[in-house]
Amino acid sequence: MKVPFYKYHALGNDFIVVTGPKAPSRASVGSLARAICDRSTGVGADGLLYLSPSKKADIRADVFNADGGWAERSGNGLRIVALHLRNLRTSGNEYAVEMGQSVSEVKLLKQIPDGYHIRGTIGSPDFRAASVPVRSRTRMVINRKLTFGKESALATCLAVGNPHCVIAVDSFDFDWKALGQRIECASMFPRRTNVEFVKVVNRGKIQVAEWERGAGATGSSGTGAAAAVAAMVMNGLVDRTCEVLFETGSLWVNWRSDTNVIELHGPVIFVASGIYNY
Repeated sequence: MKVPFYKYHALGNDFIVVTGPKAPSRASVGSLARAICDRSTGVGADGLLYLSPSKKADIRADVFNADGGWAERSGNGLRIVALHLRNLRTSGNEYAVEMGQSVSEVKLLKQIPDGYHIRGTIGSPDFRAASVPVRSRTRMVINRKLTFGKESALATCLAVGNPHCVIAVDSFDFDWKALGQRIECASMFPRRTNVEFVKVVNRGKIQVAEWERGAGATGSSGTGAAAAVAAMVMNGLVDRTCEVLFETGSLWVNWRSDTNVIELHGPVIFVASGIYNY
């Protein structure tokens, strides 16, 4: 089967976009995601965005990780969808995208070479343990000691449409990838989790090392940036408007106090298009 595809990245967090006539079968598209995202035998990407018609938005986007698992939401993926729609339609700069259980508003802000700076709304963070989900005897897990095998850390857990475990660190001079992998699959997270290691630079800037559920270490993560800022706000360490610095560049997060909604903006770049023989 020949599958037309488009590839984009947001600060190195790369996604392949394909389009279908109806909402996807998670099993069949998950199998496609594993194949096309393979960096040795496929096109290579952190995830697949499967677009289909929506009855309540301009488009529906389902996110699949590189391991074939369905992911509830993706902040970078959301903004990639907006650039893809602009490239196809060649007009308009605001779109409504159905992703997961909600509809997000996305706006193209400023054109850059091969792409745009794009802002999207991610929704409100949910710190209830049952919503993350994380198994806990407490209603919320905020700056609490969690044990992962022989290691323990103070962690804050929350959902921003998908699960996150955020850990503040003084430096990244440790094997955070190995620890991130252990935390992702820890038994306390029944749906696994994304993991953010966060170094606070000042009240308006943090550095993040990202371990993404189903993809591993990624250049950046939109929902990871949002979760990191919200967790650090809850711990009293940063302001609601904050720059999030990854190795590949910066995203900007604004957790609005008037609406409780998180806004995220940063660059999205078109990479390539082609036909994948599946």
